[in-house]
Amino acid sequence: MYYIVYGIFYLMSLLPMWFLYIISDILAVLVFVVLGYRRKVIMENIAIAFPEKSLAERKKIARKFYHNFVDNFIETIKLISASPEWINKRFQLDSDPFKKLYAEGRKVQLHLGHNFNWELANAFMPMHTDYEFLVVYMPIKNKAMDRLFMKLRTRTGSVMLPATNMRNAIVQYRHSQYMLALVADQAPGSPERAFWLNFFGRPTPFVKGPESGARVGNIPVVFADIYKTSRGRYRVRLEVGSENPHELPEGELTRRYIRFLEESIRKHPEMWLWSHRRWKHDWKEEYRKLWIDTDPVK
Repeated sequence: MYYIVYGIFYLMSLLPMWFLYIISDILAVLVFVVLGYRRKVIMENIAIAFPEKSLAERKKIARKFYHNFVDNFIETIKLISASPEWINKRFQLDSDPFKKLYAEGRKVQLHLGHNFNWELANAFMPMHTDYEFLVVYMPIKNKAMDRLFMKLRTRTGSVMLPATNMRNAIVQYRHSQYMLALVADQAPGSPERAFWLNFFGRPTPFVKGPESGARVGNIPVVFADIYKTSRGRYRVRLEVGSENPHELPEGELTRRYIRFLEESIRKHPEMWLWSHRRWKHDWKEEYRKLWIDTDPVK
């Protein structure tokens, strides 16, 4: 099955981008209008984040999201055969924060959200840093697709660490000067073991792992925001979250990241993955001890 899937996607990846974007436009209409993929979840999430916007404005965000969602898939297929030159033309990054920390001999954590196109960012980053680039990922249940994405994600030098066994997987790199990329906005599996704070005005749980790892190792943290400058072209905005996380009180690093994330989404709402059920966990009074926001529960 793997070779069949790989063969089909590889042949697709050889097509020129203008033709692939025509396919993307057709698929976007099919996914949005005909299939209505997760439309209810998407519209509910956008309504939570932007209650002040009209229904027409929310639908406009949703339409743009669907186009970016399918573009993300099409551009990811292109990565199977894309040259380093092709990848480099599509990303802009001011890497000064990384260069400074690398020169100081520091490791670094890179905290990202589910912003398009994270697969293209994964391909771009290892070619533009002296760090060993480690990425925490969630294995795909379908073995053929998992193998395909593993091949795709490692072809430019990224090292993939499974989230299901991350602690053991990273041990061999403990003496390396690495950059560890973490998607820090995912919904936790266990809300009773998460940090809770307001996110777009609603109590929301966030995983503790990214902050705890940075504080324990005193690893500098840099936040990243990916957004489009034009179709197929992206820029990465970086902000240093903390150079010395162990000096921060518990929860402060997460608070800073959520402020950064919310600001990024407000600027470019169509770039975020609205199709995942980010507000699926309801606030309960028993989570009070996990509340880290400086503002009260809303």
